Amino acid sequence: MKKDIHPKYVDCMVTCSCGNIVKTRSTKPKISVEICSACHPFFSGKQKMIDTAGRVEKYRRRYSKKNQGGKNRRTKLNFE
Repeated sequence: MKKDIHPKYVDCMVTCSCGNIVKTRSTKPKISVEICSACHPFFSGKQKMIDTAGRVEKYRRRYSKKNQGGKNRRTKLNFE
């Protein structure tokens, strides 16, 4: 193998925007990330529902009216 073609492998500090710091090894001494396993909703179990201008409520109101009482517009087609 050729000598001196690989980058140096040094200790690294990975810093998340939430303040979590992880020590590991990499070719870069410092890495900054926006989200990590400590603050990601999948790993932390804390789901945050971001409602932009009431879109979720608007959706729920629209489709709750259609499903209350009366027939559903769609009819079941029989292709036999």
